[in-house]
Amino acid sequence: MLKLMLITNDPDFAKFAEGVGVNRIFVDLEINGKLARQQHLDTFITSHKMDDVAKVKRALSKAELLVRLNPLYDGTEREIDQAIEAGADFLMLPMFTSATQLQQFSTMVRGRAGIVPLIETAAAFEDLDRIAQVPGVTELFVGLNDLHLDMGMDFMFEPLIDGKIQHFAECSKQYDKPFGFGGVARMGEGLVSGRAVVSEHVRLGSELVILSRTFYRKEDDGQHDLEAFAEAIAQLREAERILMQRSSEQVRDDQEELRKSVNIVVEKKRALAQ
Repeated sequence: MLKLMLITNDPDFAKFAEGVGVNRIFVDLEINGKLARQQHLDTFITSHKMDDVAKVKRALSKAELLVRLNPLYDGTEREIDQAIEAGADFLMLPMFTSATQLQQFSTMVRGRAGIVPLIETAAAFEDLDRIAQVPGVTELFVGLNDLHLDMGMDFMFEPLIDGKIQHFAECSKQYDKPFGFGGVARMGEGLVSGRAVVSEHVRLGSELVILSRTFYRKEDDGQHDLEAFAEAIAQLREAERILMQRSSEQVRDDQEELRKSVNIVVEKKRALAQ
């Protein structure tokens, strides 16, 4: 079963999400360089603060807490210490380019929290074998937004249909590391439907996925639409259950549907860019 990760710094929402089946809360402190990389995309850049980590941790009773830090810089060790002290179970390092850099991060963590390398540069992707063997690495995760940009692709789901995520999955399994990739929209929503993305997670044996912005519906008063959120989680779980029971032929059909859906988006993006 997929571990569902929700990006939020709202303790009340985190507690509710935990109660309806979200397995991990994700506090996102990454800001260094992110706006410059993604400002032309329709992506969400958070305003989370280190103080949010402890607040969210106190609200949780069973869900895990992951904190994404900034890429390596002079303040990395301080960020690591503060996040661990605040209760982080896992630390995510973004935008690194080699196992050597990840090893530097691991040395600073000193086994105090699980390490989830966010593989989102072409150079890091080429170094997968060594990355998987860095001490302290508990899981592997591919960030499709930045990876597709760094690889010069047009759409973030292209790595799902050109063999790259297949290779990533095989490498992760070789080193017995749980793995995941990208985000997923609500079932029936998204440029590529949430169901199509979940189908590929199930086929590959992925264990981790981030819930996309489509899950963050708000009511007129600005509060989270909790009923709609709970329903969306239930729909995802039901889709996952059904997808796990597919025949080999159905799996192949879903792969083909995913390929077609991604290529349609790619063609539209290329046409608009001309």
